[in-house]
Amino acid sequence: MTDKPLSDEALETQYNNRAAVPEHPALMAAWKADAQSARAAHPPTLLRYGPGEREVMDLFEAGPDAPIALFIHGGYWQALDKDWFSGIAPALVANGVSLAVASYDLCPGVRLGRIVGQLRDAADLLRERTGARPMVFGHSAGGHLAACLLSEGRASAAMAISGVFDLESLVPTSINVALGLDRMEARALSPIHWPAPNGGAPGGTVLDCIVGAEETAEFVRQSRDMATTWGARGAQTRFEALPRLNHFTVLTPLTDPDSPLVRRIVELARA
Repeated sequence: MTDKPLSDEALETQYNNRAAVPEHPALMAAWKADAQSARAAHPPTLLRYGPGEREVMDLFEAGPDAPIALFIHGGYWQALDKDWFSGIAPALVANGVSLAVASYDLCPGVRLGRIVGQLRDAADLLRERTGARPMVFGHSAGGHLAACLLSEGRASAAMAISGVFDLESLVPTSINVALGLDRMEARALSPIHWPAPNGGAPGGTVLDCIVGAEETAEFVRQSRDMATTWGARGAQTRFEALPRLNHFTVLTPLTDPDSPLVRRIVELARA
């Protein structure tokens, strides 16, 4: 935990990932190129989990009886969609794990609570389709949503990569212009304050909090605090800061079928 609250100006700097990584346009362009290649090589099945235009998932199937993982993209709940992240599918499919990549509505068009509800619907659809809760993992805002689904018993396990779990820190920043959160709503939507999954709860109990070691101090703190807090409440948590990776390159290991990060996702999906 931080000993002294950060100023609003410091919080703005800490949570502005694009400013912290000036080369982010090239890194994001690589995401898009990898995604296009993956869809061309292994066209996904489009699943609709709701009536809205963005209430859809791409499903990359590894086989009829394969375990399934759900990936939730980042973008501070106000940017991007599933089409940016198909590039992570080949590594999982090669390991016998099917992957669903979900889109969802964006702020300020909807409230953040609505987005949480949409991902509930997405996870529930996968459970209905397969008969089992999916393993859920997500990046940044997607890490927040993955933790929400695990708390509610909708996931068999979760991995939050560069997640944000205490949203009150975002209230004084420019990120909140689109979100429109006051401190009460931010706290209510912060999974660090939600019930931690444990042996007495439905669903999975494992949460991995992964972050790039070169991310801002606040992102490292958020992951460490989440693992510590839920671990103290009975969840099985693990914190890891991956060396030499920032908020964007932290996704690079997901394209390598032999990376420890992919192997861990496969392990959790199979469990």
